[in-house]
Amino acid sequence: MITTDTRIPAARLAAFAARALVAAGLPAADAEIVASLMAEADLRGSDTHGVIRLPIYLRRIRAGGVNARPNIRVIGDRPSAALIDGDNGMGHLVMRRATQIAIDKAKATGIGWGGARMSNHAGPAALYAMLPLDHDMIGIYFAVGSNNHLPPWGGAETLLGTNPMCVAVPARDEPAIVLDMAPTVAAYGKVRLKAQRGEQMPVGWMIDRDGKPLTDPKRADEGYLLPIGDYKGYGLSLIIGILAGALNRAALGRDVVDFVKETGKATNTGHAIAAIAIDTFMPPADFKHAIDGVIRDIRNSQRLPGVARIFLPGEQSHTKYLDRRAHGVPMPKALRASLDAVAREFNIAPLE
Repeated sequence: MITTDTRIPAARLAAFAARALVAAGLPAADAEIVASLMAEADLRGSDTHGVIRLPIYLRRIRAGGVNARPNIRVIGDRPSAALIDGDNGMGHLVMRRATQIAIDKAKATGIGWGGARMSNHAGPAALYAMLPLDHDMIGIYFAVGSNNHLPPWGGAETLLGTNPMCVAVPARDEPAIVLDMAPTVAAYGKVRLKAQRGEQMPVGWMIDRDGKPLTDPKRADEGYLLPIGDYKGYGLSLIIGILAGALNRAALGRDVVDFVKETGKATNTGHAIAAIAIDTFMPPADFKHAIDGVIRDIRNSQRLPGVARIFLPGEQSHTKYLDRRAHGVPMPKALRASLDAVAREFNIAPLE
């Protein structure tokens, strides 16, 4: 699976991101956490949510839209649930804290729920839903998208975002099942990636204001993302937004701030993470053995003509992770140029 792009070891990518974040004002320990999670996103193939986001994060920190030294704290607490105020800190820091709280509560009560407000963009959902896996737990994540690109079904005003959700289920010998999805046909990050690479979007990702297909990613502001399953995707985006946004007194609907266009404004991004302890229901080894069986039944089931393989959710990301951990993260020229610009702007050592 080696590509023609230059490959960069993930550790080197994380070290560069950490240098840039420190130069922007983050404490070294916080910068290392954020940079490590960004590199982890790239390892898993989330090219739209990894180090590609570093320039916008830095612009937001420099513009005052993100608090570089937040006081992340619990402001509401029950045995199985907590509300975390992120003090407008980096979303990666806020969600890492919220996930650890959810895991700790699940150890004590069987289930833990962490809601977060006053956060920011935190990278791909799978980063956090997968953390409970190491504790024999199922992870479930919801978030409000960092800008609105989805109108309600039948509407022409973008009041909802690509509000992501992720469910991670552990297995024993097979890779974990990880369903990481947006309720739109494509996440907006993929639109930006197409624009950066000079590629066209497939028909079915977006429509213009007249309802006609929009395939030029550079004209994305002139149209809308399409939901999966028509009205069902719209409904799913709304419910995820309520769980991650309204329930946490975070932004939703008209209150959502476009974190790319309004770099100096706090976004009050909302997230939610749940951890479910499997040993509440059965021995974790028995559960994971059963999941292995389900995975193999699906993978080995009868295929339609022309289908080479049936994949489980997260399986292709796992394959990318193994490849990129061994060979490095692909570094397209456009991304390398943007990171070189970061090095010059912040007067730090460039990516080697």
